[in-house]
Amino acid sequence: MEKLFGYAGTILWIDLTSGGISRKKLSAETIRPWLGGTGYAARLLYDGVPPGADPLGPENLFILATGPLTDNAVPGGGSLSVCCKSPLTGGWGEARVGCDFGPELKRAGYDFVVLSGASDRPVHIVITDDRVELRDGAFLTGRKVLEREKLVKEREALEGHSVLTIGPAGEKGVLFASVMVGHRAAGRIGAGAVLGSKNVAAVSVKGTGRITPADPAAWMREVRAAHGIVKESPNTPGFTELGTMGGYENSDRIGDLPTKNWQSNSWGKGEAVSSHFFGKNQVASTGCYKGCPMKCGRKVRVENGPWKTPEHDGGEYETVGSFTAYVLNEDVDCAVHCGYLCNELGIDTISTGAVIGFLFECAEKGLVSPEAAGGLDLSWGNGAVLPRLVEMIALREGIGDILADGVRRAAETIGGGAERFAVHVKGLEGPCHDPRAGKTLAVSYGTGNRGMCHIHPLETVAYDCAHTDFGLVPFGLPEPGRLNRWDEEGKGEATRILQDGGALPDILGTCKFYMYVGITPREYAAMLSALTGWSVTGEELLETAERVTNLQRLFNCREGFGREQDRLPDRARTLPAFGKYAGSPESAVRNYDLMLDEYYDARGWDRKTGAPLEETLLRLRIEG
Repeated sequence: MEKLFGYAGTILWIDLTSGGISRKKLSAETIRPWLGGTGYAARLLYDGVPPGADPLGPENLFILATGPLTDNAVPGGGSLSVCCKSPLTGGWGEARVGCDFGPELKRAGYDFVVLSGASDRPVHIVITDDRVELRDGAFLTGRKVLEREKLVKEREALEGHSVLTIGPAGEKGVLFASVMVGHRAAGRIGAGAVLGSKNVAAVSVKGTGRITPADPAAWMREVRAAHGIVKESPNTPGFTELGTMGGYENSDRIGDLPTKNWQSNSWGKGEAVSSHFFGKNQVASTGCYKGCPMKCGRKVRVENGPWKTPEHDGGEYETVGSFTAYVLNEDVDCAVHCGYLCNELGIDTISTGAVIGFLFECAEKGLVSPEAAGGLDLSWGNGAVLPRLVEMIALREGIGDILADGVRRAAETIGGGAERFAVHVKGLEGPCHDPRAGKTLAVSYGTGNRGMCHIHPLETVAYDCAHTDFGLVPFGLPEPGRLNRWDEEGKGEATRILQDGGALPDILGTCKFYMYVGITPREYAAMLSALTGWSVTGEELLETAERVTNLQRLFNCREGFGREQDRLPDRARTLPAFGKYAGSPESAVRNYDLMLDEYYDARGWDRKTGAPLEETLLRLRIEG
């Protein structure tokens, strides 16, 4: 058997129902077709979760996944992916969090941790190298996120461990509850609810081992070369100085900022919001893991006033956008405070802002009475009500109990035509980027395996609007700018390549933002070759990403997803009702079916069903 370099080489399996702990060795033959991260997790989930399984039932698997490049030395290597069947969508679920937990897990000797079944009591899983314990976790029940982490480290004497938790929202089964490492979130898909359903209060890990490269000298040379590229990139200073909020004003300008529950794609308040944020809320830049050279994370706070908030990790573009433009709230301090509350309660910021915007429109249209809203003023722009609504959703109180199931189910419950403005794909609420700014995003939103997501697999609007190619032109991507951002014909193949390229960091176990600062499939291949001893090319990596994308698609097809589930909501396709682009008919998505047909053809999927064709599966060597 071929020696496996660059991996810990072991999967840790924990049966929470019986308390049984087992280990399974990885082989090169098993792992290479999928490489790791969300790639091999897709194989585990497809093989291990029965079709139709309840996402919040014991049959669902919860997987902590690292990749071969999950290593503090690698640019972006402080990474962990969480994979499961999503309770929000009923399909493939993946979420990434930047942290030290992933590298720590590999040093402890494990590439993956797979949790099956469900415990009959709250448990705290403690992994210390080859020692694995299921400790009592009842003392963590009901606690907020940072308090949990503090109690774990002090009461359990685990100061050197990296700690992963859920918050009250996960315990309450909020369908978009997050898994948290400190105030960094693996959000969107409801992984926190899955962990809560399994009665896992926290997972702590510490490792003292080392991962052996096949060629240590070549490995360090390629890692240093990657760091050099990041250092010399003209984009790096912007990420360090401004973080993701550096794009807020420009998104508003180009029509990439969903506003008033997607009634428009621009607000006209971008400059004012950005000015306040950088002048009043941002404290410092920070990395989300030890050794991050880009440090695009933010330390933020609200120093005084009704929304006084301690310094914390937060202030991301998506969070601020969700609590400002989505709901027409101009109080940026309130938005920062809402982000803090979401982190403490363990709830996704994007979906939370989205369901509140949806609620405001329901109230405006008379579908939710003042009595049903508990007497709250649900007027557009009323920031004062937002923190209370965040708490009600996270704790499933009052109207928050309905919203905690996401906009798709909330619309079904509320009725009266509410589904017309419930903006989601496959049940996942739309984020703060608008396909009316660049049409590749329309197709990517519709066909993304986890739903309407900008970053899994990739923020394709950067290709249309900023002419960012992510180093993918040598692999067939049309030159950026060859097509107008509002062109629709000819975008199918570009979207496919962008998606496959964007899936690579999740498969390899790194941060996707490093693709914006010069790390391409060539650099990934060079590092992986030196690490594993395999002769890996960028072309092989793109084929692996295509294989993984198709297996995730098969998972969704098995759950009943097809072309209808790839529809983009009408609200996100139609001409903006107001704002800068209300008079620009070319911004509307006019022929989505044409774009979808082109994409299916590029993928080798059936135009009617959206399922991968048999010849596609054979070409990619996917066994069902």
